[in-house]
Amino acid sequence: MGLRIYAGDVSDAYLSRRAMVRGYAVVIWRGRHVIDPHHLSAQEAASFHLETLRVGAALERYYEPLKINYSTLGNRVPHLHTHVTTRYWDDPAPGGPLPDGPNYEVPPDQLAADAAALRQVLH
Repeated sequence: MGLRIYAGDVSDAYLSRRAMVRGYAVVIWRGRHVIDPHHLSAQEAASFHLETLRVGAALERYYEPLKINYSTLGNRVPHLHTHVTTRYWDDPAPGGPLPDGPNYEVPPDQLAADAAALRQVLH
């Protein structure tokens, strides 16, 4: 998975160890098992969405990408989570969604430094 950068009231966010672009994170619903956001109460959904946006704003502030993409999928792992992806002009698929792989291993020192910085931004 990666290093936890945020522990909210209803979710945890992780900076991924393997990524196609620098700054790829996943926000995972921590409550009872649900597959899709419409399975949440209105309050739970609002909390999850706000925490996801908070992570996106921190990624934008730290990495300064062109755009942040949010993808709530769950086809492979059927538990509510949202991929929060930094996008750049020179990324592997400018103007479109990132393809499925190949991901690269983020150097451990870089991952640790980025995670520490993001924790400060999210504090």
